Amino acid sequence: MTVNTLAIIGTGIMGMGIAQIAAQAGIKVLLFDAKVGAAEQGRQSLQVMLEKLTAKGKFTDEQLQSTLTNLIVIEDLSKIVEAEIVIEAIIENLDIKQQLFKQLESIVSAETILATNTSSLAVTAIASNCAHPERVAGFHFFNPVPLMKIVEVIPGLSTKASVVETLKELAKRMGHLGVVAKDTPGFIVNHGGRAYGTEALKILGEGVASFEDIDRILRDGAGFRMGPFELLDLTGIDVSHPVMESIYNQYYFEPRYRPHPLTRQMLMGKKLGRKVGEGFYQYTDNKKQNGQKETSNTNQQPPYKTDFDTSNISVWIGADLAEDKQQLVDYLNAGDITIDDNDKPNPDSLILLAIYGEDTTNAAIRYQVNPNQAVAIDMLTDLSKHRTLMPSIVTQDNFVAQAYALFGKNNKFGKSSDEGSNAAVDATLITESTGFVAQRVMAMVINLGCDIAMQGIASPEDIDNAVKLGLGYPYGPISWGDKLGAQRILLILERIYGLTGDQRYRPSPWLQRRATLGISLFTQPNKY
Repeated sequence: MTVNTLAIIGTGIMGMGIAQIAAQAGIKVLLFDAKVGAAEQGRQSLQVMLEKLTAKGKFTDEQLQSTLTNLIVIEDLSKIVEAEIVIEAIIENLDIKQQLFKQLESIVSAETILATNTSSLAVTAIASNCAHPERVAGFHFFNPVPLMKIVEVIPGLSTKASVVETLKELAKRMGHLGVVAKDTPGFIVNHGGRAYGTEALKILGEGVASFEDIDRILRDGAGFRMGPFELLDLTGIDVSHPVMESIYNQYYFEPRYRPHPLTRQMLMGKKLGRKVGEGFYQYTDNKKQNGQKETSNTNQQPPYKTDFDTSNISVWIGADLAEDKQQLVDYLNAGDITIDDNDKPNPDSLILLAIYGEDTTNAAIRYQVNPNQAVAIDMLTDLSKHRTLMPSIVTQDNFVAQAYALFGKNNKFGKSSDEGSNAAVDATLITESTGFVAQRVMAMVINLGCDIAMQGIASPEDIDNAVKLGLGYPYGPISWGDKLGAQRILLILERIYGLTGDQRYRPSPWLQRRATLGISLFTQPNKY
């Protein structure tokens, strides 16, 4: 189908965002809103914004005029009859959407495609009262639409394949990547995003680290654009928590998606985030307060001296992976630190454990060393950006001080590897956890992406692209798993699952098989 005209029903932020990219692509866009005057107001607001962008050189005058010419406000819904595609972008209410689609069917031709921008409702349910459910599909964009270059195309149980192909081509024409997802709770992006916030909340609830430290570790060490608590504040607890509960309930209490009581409590207490000036952080004029009290271990006075003479330190290294041990040896050699290479550490040596998926106490027992001397270090993240250190609950303060002197801001040789940078690299001390902060969160993100692939909700490539573009992660979960090593991710999950017995950490069979075979997580099973 060649799309010359499309109609947008609902001219709020999402509707006008879709209208903008369609009009810019040369498509005639009919704007309708049930609220009198809302469509005209939406067009005028968009015009003001586009004129500002044109003044900044983002658009030419010709592009501006062409786009505005393609935006046509209609007050009579019957005028949508000329549209080849109608896109609904109204309130997330199933009854209201079902009524609208039944009304649209009475106006448009039998060939017209009816698309819904729903983010949380089943496309099959929206189409269930339609005479022709085969021409109904989901077409889920993300806010802000012009910048988020991804759209989920969701066929319902009755949707024709030709409808899916038409919507994918339309997405491409409008400058977006169309990824096909099964009609399942959360589709791809909202489903794939469940691991980041829920695991961070669980870590916070266990008292492993403050929310500031968790944000710092995941932002600086793991490379996320925003920490999970910064993101929750930005999105709004009133938006995020209901989505957490909805997906958890729709999947019949699957432990992977388990919400946390804290966000429910914050919702009840109206601590919703930026929009009200208070969430996890405090805000003034929608900006985080610079003078906000920090609870980070790296910003508090440590319970030990920090001016430690590193020349007197001796370090014994226990590492799960040979490459991790070599990296630590090279790092310590660069600072002329003595390496204790005895089979068993000397009584005055710092025991440094590079471990995955367990706490320092269990690792010390496994390595048959004294937990009083032990500090674990996370090797999953980029040490040139950030370090996470985890003493055992009985580690003596002088050994904690030694570890911090070697890897914290005050060390003399732990500079950033960024070319031309002399900035000291930060380190965060956390209390004992079954797996480090970044290990737990990143393993859960990757494992969930693998599980989505196993369920056949989308192809591994579409899952990867959708999560990366839709959530702003540095990598998609599938390619991230390949980059970090599927075996390492599997080791983290197997150990956490074995130590806690919590079903949320059980490894996906998709991950297990590919890690065992040593093949890419993108590998599709044979079809017979």
